[in-house]
Amino acid sequence: MDRRTLIAAGIVTLGTAAVARAQTRPANDVATVAPPPSAADPAPRSAPAAGSNTTGVPPKTETFSRDEIVDGVSDFLGVTAEAAGGAVERIFANNGRPTGYIAGEEGSGAIVLGGRYGRGLLYMKDREPVEVFWQGPSVGWDFGGNASRVFTLCYNLDDPETIFQRFPGVEGVAYLIGGLGVNYQKAAGVTLAPIRAGVGLRLGANVGYLSYTKKRNRLPF
Repeated sequence: MDRRTLIAAGIVTLGTAAVARAQTRPANDVATVAPPPSAADPAPRSAPAAGSNTTGVPPKTETFSRDEIVDGVSDFLGVTAEAAGGAVERIFANNGRPTGYIAGEEGSGAIVLGGRYGRGLLYMKDREPVEVFWQGPSVGWDFGGNASRVFTLCYNLDDPETIFQRFPGVEGVAYLIGGLGVNYQKAAGVTLAPIRAGVGLRLGANVGYLSYTKKRNRLPF
């Protein structure tokens, strides 16, 4: 045979062998191909960012320490650190650390029936100060008048908007020149503890309430 005949014979032989292998291959011997993703399959979830809150529980409101409050009371009310520390220590023993405070001024007077008006700023950590007004009536064995600076500790106050409501309270007052007094007001789970340093003459006890508002009201009711 010549060279061309040998090459042609070789090609025919290789083709025949390939066909034979294909015919003897098992029917289930097929390549596996991953099915395309279904439109109903949910999209992959991204990993939560570091430090993010995934529990659904609101983050706890930051509080003020005893030293922060003592310094604030002493500076704002103009009293000694010892006097401020005595009042703050008692409030902290009963209520713990406050979530905010209001620093402001007020005036009040009474002849059995009385009224109180005030204005200040509400401070909470990591929030802008909020202007607050308050006013309210009182009744009791209560005589005199006074002008005061007030440093009010706020407990369980997580949202500044919660301050705008009516707080009933019972107050025993015995103001002399430069007196210092504390009382409590509670409403809807929020407790307020005003610390007052006043100038004036007042003697007695009363019951009443204070309404905290965004605007000043002329009538105390």
